[in-house]
Amino acid sequence: QVQLVESGGGLVQAGGSMRLSCAASGGIFSNYALGWFRQAPGKEREFVAGIRWSGGMTNYADSGKGRFTISRANAANTVYLQMNSLKPEDTAVYYCAASRRYYTGSNPSLYDYWGQGTQVTVSS
Repeated sequence: QVQLVESGGGLVQAGGSMRLSCAASGGIFSNYALGWFRQAPGKEREFVAGIRWSGGMTNYADSGKGRFTISRANAANTVYLQMNSLKPEDTAVYYCAASRRYYTGSNPSLYDYWGQGTQVTVSS
């Protein structure tokens, strides 16, 4: 059973940085893609970034380009989301997701496994 566990959320001031981690277990992830989504209160879940486990190809939503970086540590089965220059509008619950389809895009229905989420709050 694939499990994804996010960590690293919390409260940060606008302009600050934060790194989220997603520890993956229960599967062989070489043929997976991992993604980060976020959901703010009253809004739909929104794609943030995705990465292919093998090869490391990345994809970013426009909202995070130039500020967010997704990366992975193969030996640790962990995917990271480094977030810089944070804005109050980045406040949301951030979710890690895994796709067996090797998909790094923005359609949440093409991801097969989800973590429980971690809260990120950016104060102004």
